Amino acid sequence: MNSTWHAGSILQLAGSYWQTFTLHAGVKLRLFTILSDGPLAAPEVADRIGAPPRSVAALLHALCAMGLLSKNEERFELVDAARRFLVEGADSYLGHMILHHHHLSGSWARLDEAVRAGAPLRTSASFSDPEKREAFLMGMFNNAMLQAPDVAEAIDLGGRRRLLDLGGGPGTYAIHFCLKYPGLQAVVADLATTRPFAERTIARFGLSGRIQFSAVDILENRLEGRYDVVWLSHLLHALGSGECAQVIAKAAAVLEPGGKILIHEFILNDSMDGPLFPALFSLNMLLGTEHGQSYSESQLRSMLAEAGIGRIKREAYRGPTDSGIVSGIRP
Repeated sequence: MNSTWHAGSILQLAGSYWQTFTLHAGVKLRLFTILSDGPLAAPEVADRIGAPPRSVAALLHALCAMGLLSKNEERFELVDAARRFLVEGADSYLGHMILHHHHLSGSWARLDEAVRAGAPLRTSASFSDPEKREAFLMGMFNNAMLQAPDVAEAIDLGGRRRLLDLGGGPGTYAIHFCLKYPGLQAVVADLATTRPFAERTIARFGLSGRIQFSAVDILENRLEGRYDVVWLSHLLHALGSGECAQVIAKAAAVLEPGGKILIHEFILNDSMDGPLFPALFSLNMLLGTEHGQSYSESQLRSMLAEAGIGRIKREAYRGPTDSGIVSGIRP
């Protein structure tokens, strides 16, 4: 929390979206990918994207000022971080998530309307456009790919045999748990529309024989099978507290005695006024869902206890955006 606010810092915060949209424009115009083959002058970049040199030069200079590009004798080139995170095809590419943030920006500009109405401005139809849906799915995948290896290292699943990745999307966490534990098999349960993306991703890691996909509407359908681990990553924040209770009860019902449930979320402190990212993420859920929000550790603990889960604890893992993991055991 900034305890030294003054007029300049408040105005800087008010205009910080200028940098945000400069980055978005660079990604949308593929400038970082264009420069990945080597330094180019502004007219050369302009020719590649079919835009006037004057406007392209202004954008390139702004990206230099932000530290994402450098300039040497009128030629622009990538800095190491831009090459790692902003070039299409790079293992750590973040462009899909950046585009997803761009697609969210229209609703954020109307946050006051959502607060006044107490209702979302975005609907599921907002992501029916193929470009927006791809940015969302691939953005979630890229984000999870950056965290999943560390999560798999931090969480002990030794001796566990069967994992349910509930609302698992492409199955990124199931994949990394299975890579870490060769004796583990998994089921990824999510909406039927996710199946092609999930099966391609699972096959890419050579795990089609150990990870299956189950088409499930988590609120409407009963869960099948028996498991000794259930993993719920960034699922509950899209739901109201009553819906969370339903999902956790369903998850607990398919756990074997002694089975472990793990909830990975952006976790607020118990006074609900921090950390910053989970607090802001609650506003994102206000803009996009009827009842979703970030939850505190005590709220998650209560939900697990109500489902009959014991030995509840906060795991040591801390993610880059204040995500954390609360776990428990079915007696």
